[in-house]
Amino acid sequence: MDVRIDPLDERGLADLLDAAVAGADPAEVLPAAAGATWDDGLRARFLAFHRGRALAPDPVERTWVVRADGDAVGALRLEPGPDGDEVGIWLVRDARGRGLGAAAVRQLLGPGQLAGPVGAAGTPLVARTTTANRAALGLLRALGAVTAPGTDGAVTARFPSDDHG
Repeated sequence: MDVRIDPLDERGLADLLDAAVAGADPAEVLPAAAGATWDDGLRARFLAFHRGRALAPDPVERTWVVRADGDAVGALRLEPGPDGDEVGIWLVRDARGRGLGAAAVRQLLGPGQLAGPVGAAGTPLVARTTTANRAALGLLRALGAVTAPGTDGAVTARFPSDDHG
């Protein structure tokens, strides 16, 4: 399977919305109430969320569309934080558990992806999840991240410093 990450643009955002509506719950892909279902309002919020965070003139994060055989299957993001640049990923249900997340993150860590205002070379790379998210923990460990438990089931993962930049 061909997995690639493409920097988010308006075309990619439309593909990402279609993928999210078809294969993910709203709360998995944007701040939304648990149990929310896709409607016109949530679709508009999804678009506004990404336009305001990743497509703005001064973005607060960088986002890539994760594609499998050309189809959008999720998103990968990188956002500066107090203890390093935080990586996050979501995939549609049908793409989970197939190695696509690991392939996407490996591409993010590859040459040339992290150049720019977000993702500066030498900045620590972290990820956050919960003890209940076994799939995310497995992905992070497979990529060489070291996990540390926090409070209330939170887990912070740190990637080896030579992988970022």
